[in-house]
Amino acid sequence: MSVRQRTLLVCAVPLVALFAVAAFAPLPFVLAQPGITANVLGDSKDKPVITVSGPGSGEAGADDGKLLMTTIAATPPGATVRLPQVVENWFRTDRAAMPAEAVYPVGDNLKEVEKHNQDEMRSSQNAAVKAALRQMRKSPRDVRVSLRLADVGGPSAGLFFSLGIIDKVVGDGRGGGLTGGRVVAGTGTIKADGKVGPVGGVPLKTRAAKRDGASVFLVPRAECADAKVEQPKGLRLVPVETLSGALKALDALRDGGRVPSC
Repeated sequence: MSVRQRTLLVCAVPLVALFAVAAFAPLPFVLAQPGITANVLGDSKDKPVITVSGPGSGEAGADDGKLLMTTIAATPPGATVRLPQVVENWFRTDRAAMPAEAVYPVGDNLKEVEKHNQDEMRSSQNAAVKAALRQMRKSPRDVRVSLRLADVGGPSAGLFFSLGIIDKVVGDGRGGGLTGGRVVAGTGTIKADGKVGPVGGVPLKTRAAKRDGASVFLVPRAECADAKVEQPKGLRLVPVETLSGALKALDALRDGGRVPSC
């Protein structure tokens, strides 16, 4: 064996060992896929997701469509994820490998993450109620709202909670619902002033929406590019920045008007 060959062999051994360690060492990633959807106009575990009452809550007509909030399903915090799994999921369109901190920014274990997500959901629901009442120009004395969505946490249902409240209280203002009979899905956080914020996992959420029958997907405008990367065929992407903008887009869909697109 020549000197050059011996040198290459000596260099190759630690390189192979490095690749072997990388292949089997746990990595700070989670594996994600399209999660459940929930119709905020319907029930969750046999109880209404949205209940409205009070003297100002009887103006809406029935809505034959659906408003689907969307989720992703991810491996729990602390789960062992290795390089081959990351590589496999990286190249699949129905799966994703995401940095753990992007999915679980707070908490090192499942209990801490669940508490954080529940807190985020409560905050999101409070903001959704305030945004909806503000949009309808009604006070909490006129409309009392109760929100309940089992087994879902985090803030990304905020926009759809607000839309669902408006649909149940006033509908489209003409005796009909907001959806025009369509299955409308989407995602987005909401602030009390009606501003819609970005969320994570949009490409996976569009797949969940299409799987469950949606033809329209409301997406925070800042995430249009992400949504278009793996846009399911037949799913219309509608960008939104505010609650009022989402309502205008739904009006245009019902009336055949000009609808914004990503």
